[in-house]
Amino acid sequence: MRYLANENFPRAAVEALRAAGHDVAWVRLDEPGATDERVLARSRAEGRVLVTFDKDFGELVLKRGLDASQGVVLLRLPFRPPDELAARAVAALTARDDWAGHFSVVDEDRVRMRALAR
Repeated sequence: MRYLANENFPRAAVEALRAAGHDVAWVRLDEPGATDERVLARSRAEGRVLVTFDKDFGELVLKRGLDASQGVVLLRLPFRPPDELAARAVAALTARDDWAGHFSVVDEDRVRMRALAR
């Protein structure tokens, strides 16, 4: 799967996804300081599911209607040491392959998915 990890996504999770065979670009390395709008546009342009801990993407996609047809996964996990957080994020992301076309929220015990207009 192709992911775009937002700037706030932990290095350990990026590396674990890559080790699991996923194609992961990381905003922190490629475009640090990019606006959320730019990150969302890049996700679309590159055909990557955006993975983030930033709730602002919900506002951009669900309230302002910006195109997120590649999918957004918002992780709402409690604070943990980086390796534990990475393991939980990778487990959630690799458990499914239907992120595209949805705004998804992953929390400790469930995944909520909302289909996006295309």
